[in-house]
Amino acid sequence: MRHGGQRSIDALLAEQAAVFRLAQATPQVSRERVRHAVRSGRWQMPHRGIYVAHNGELTREQKLWVCYLAGPPGSALGGLTAAELDGLRQFEAPTIYLVIPPRARAPRRPDLIVKRSSQLTAADIHPLRRPTRTRMPRSLVDAASWQHHEVRVRSIILAGVQQRLTRPQDLRDALSRRPSCRHRRIIRQSIDDAEGGIASIPEHDFEQIRRTFNLPPPQRQVVVRGPDGRLYLDAAWLRYQVSVEIHGIQHMEILSWDADLDRQAFLAARGQRVLPFSSYAVRHRKAHVGTLITEALRNGGWRG
Repeated sequence: MRHGGQRSIDALLAEQAAVFRLAQATPQVSRERVRHAVRSGRWQMPHRGIYVAHNGELTREQKLWVCYLAGPPGSALGGLTAAELDGLRQFEAPTIYLVIPPRARAPRRPDLIVKRSSQLTAADIHPLRRPTRTRMPRSLVDAASWQHHEVRVRSIILAGVQQRLTRPQDLRDALSRRPSCRHRRIIRQSIDDAEGGIASIPEHDFEQIRRTFNLPPPQRQVVVRGPDGRLYLDAAWLRYQVSVEIHGIQHMEILSWDADLDRQAFLAARGQRVLPFSSYAVRHRKAHVGTLITEALRNGGWRG
């Protein structure tokens, strides 16, 4: 281990993908023996004080170890790097993210992005994973906060829940420990969206659309008897045979998506116009949502 006791060099190399700091290997391996192995071309030194016990191209795992060991005490792999190591798919990043204490000296490497944090506690650092890295909720919140575009911010948070790598409440806990966090509003909203449905939409957002377009008040959480039991409509204007469904992250799952299509087909067969919207659209594309609802209501006979 990086700050632990002595162990055999073979065990160290096996655990750390053949990457080590000199202080970890001594006294089992002398400084002179390591330097001779590098001079002779059998080993390599990709970063000052960091050695690899072979002379070939480094694997992705070995690059992670080099970047981690190059960091100061208290460092941890973070962001998309840590999330990928713990199972996040479709967000692979070629660069490596390392989180270090706020006043520590940052290592410099072309494949490394260093972030500083004063909030690296046991609640956010996994106690067993090696190389040391942040837990999944913190990794996702950090990764989202480091993005430039809101779409990317939102996608990272939703993907973590959709891929069942974390829970919304755990993301909220991680966010609460980030007093200064870029994109806090969109991260918080995306966590809410991950739970899905109309309950994740603040009442004033949907009400703002209704008032802006002078729409009649809908019935909320309407229950309709379907062939396989009850169907719940998020909002409905039954007089005009128009209803709205707000989709959260669970609707991106294949089985849920198929069930949604069945429900919409059943309602359409009975003459109901079902307008599906994402919770993101209700928050951020109000004009688009309001225009479509208005058109559907007018086609159903509304004179407004």
